[in-house]
Amino acid sequence: MNITIRSVTEADYDDVRRITCDAYLEAGYFQSLEHPYMTVLADVEHRAEHAEIWVAERDGVVIGSVAITFEGQRYTDIALAGELEFRMLAVDPGVQRGGVGRFMVEEIIEYARTLAGINAVSLTSGSEMVRAHALYESLGFVRVPERDWWVREEEIQLWVFRLEL
Repeated sequence: MNITIRSVTEADYDDVRRITCDAYLEAGYFQSLEHPYMTVLADVEHRAEHAEIWVAERDGVVIGSVAITFEGQRYTDIALAGELEFRMLAVDPGVQRGGVGRFMVEEIIEYARTLAGINAVSLTSGSEMVRAHALYESLGFVRVPERDWWVREEEIQLWVFRLEL
């Protein structure tokens, strides 16, 4: 797979915004750009200030992105001490099912293994995100139902997955 994973640059922000919003809409997680969470997904500038954002690039074209965060940071939802959390994993709908998401998660896992004090990778995923669950479980992540949570004022339950390193 001829994909490069690298840190986001300001020149990538529009691509990351488009890919992330398109991926969530295409999957049917939200019905329109007016959903409040779509505003969060579209705010790449804010995310880049408070989290590490990676992009997946093939032949000079950004085709995916993900945010990486740690306990106590602004974009952290569930990471505990010793955990790297990744969020907002998105692959351009035009290249989905081609292994890009898997490659990105594998790179996150390898990166986590290089970090002192990090012994697990964690994430949340909407209870209806079945394709994503299959990917995570195939890479060794297990559900941690006691850490699941509900989005405030929404009927969305987020499941926690964790991979012990």
